[in-house]
Amino acid sequence: QVQLVESGGGLVQAGGSLSLSCAVSGHTFSNTFMGWFRQAPGQEREFVGGIFWSGGRTNYADSVKGRCTISRDNAKNTVYLQMNSLKPEDTAIYYCAARYGSMVIFRARDYPYWGQGTQVTVSS
Repeated sequence: QVQLVESGGGLVQAGGSLSLSCAVSGHTFSNTFMGWFRQAPGQEREFVGGIFWSGGRTNYADSVKGRCTISRDNAKNTVYLQMNSLKPEDTAIYYCAARYGSMVIFRARDYPYWGQGTQVTVSS
């Protein structure tokens, strides 16, 4: 049973930074892509970025490219999302998700494993 637990959300002013964590358990980590998604009220869940557990290759949505960095710590079984230069439009619930495979997948419905989400609110 794969379990994902996010932490690190909160309230931050525009231009500030925030780091989210996703602790992973019950997973072998081989051939796995860890994705970060976000969902604002009334909006669809959208891909923010992700990382291949093996090798560390990352991929980012255009909306956050240059402002976000995704990394992982193998020893801690944790994936991180560092967000800088935050904007009010970044306000959303942020989720981490996992799927087996060697391709970057952008559709939320293709991920079988999800965390509970953590709220990020950016004030103007």
